[in-house]
Amino acid sequence: MDINQLKCFITVAQTLNFSEAARRNYVSQSTVSRYVSDLEKEFGVKLFTRSHRDVVITNEGKILLPYAIDIVNSLKKAQTVIRQLHDGTTGKITIGCDVTSLSFPSRCLSAFGKKYKGIGVELRRLDNSDRSGAITGGEYDFCFMPRDMVPESSDIETVLTHTEPLVVVSAPRKRIKKQDFRLSDISGERLLLLSEACAPILYMEVMDLLRTFHISPKTDSSFDDLNSLCIAVSSGMGVSILPQSLAAYLAGDRVSACQIGDIDTSVAYVMAWSKRLSNPVGELFIETVRAFADDDDGGYGL
Repeated sequence: MDINQLKCFITVAQTLNFSEAARRNYVSQSTVSRYVSDLEKEFGVKLFTRSHRDVVITNEGKILLPYAIDIVNSLKKAQTVIRQLHDGTTGKITIGCDVTSLSFPSRCLSAFGKKYKGIGVELRRLDNSDRSGAITGGEYDFCFMPRDMVPESSDIETVLTHTEPLVVVSAPRKRIKKQDFRLSDISGERLLLLSEACAPILYMEVMDLLRTFHISPKTDSSFDDLNSLCIAVSSGMGVSILPQSLAAYLAGDRVSACQIGDIDTSVAYVMAWSKRLSNPVGELFIETVRAFADDDDGGYGL
């Protein structure tokens, strides 16, 4: 039994005319007769009774008809879903984001969602405990993170998405000079940071900067989530150092930010994924990310 046999049987049953069934299915009348005969042999019953003037569907044919229609419709749906999945117009991707990755993946996902409305996106905070396993173990299709956070592995592929500087963030009422701001200007300030467990690369970068400039903040406190850090900074408890896009997200009535003028504080970010990625819609997302990476102008305005 094949799908063409069922299609021809359905058309004959609906039209009670073998020549019309042949026309609608773009085959010869003899082919339709052979298809029906093959089905009758397979089921061991007569599906139609024929005379020189009439074609009548048998009771057995009437019973088969709705099942044949369901089979053909189900196969059409399967073909459509498979084709859409292969073409990337439906499906799902799972994305992990480091806590400091914000602006770039947001823009990519916005454009991707508008272009491919049938593709679902599950977005989760990236687990720092096993980054290699997170990328290659199938938990995520793609991971956004600082480049230095990517573990060394021949199974991992990356694309450089953007670089952005670190900025000093403070409460709006705090009097930190905006012009010619130097990192040493935070000496004597209480420094508030995302914890090493929460944002290991950012924490390491800030610690390296402090050591390079021989800066010892008055005190330092670390926070395991961005919301708590924002509350602490906006209340005037101290200042923080964050990626520019993250500072721009927080900026407004809550906090203000200023750029550091005496050193290049740029941090490189990437999207990482397993070379064994099998998700058929994955290539479409990679194309979107590459387009944004190529066009990126570094604008994460404050």
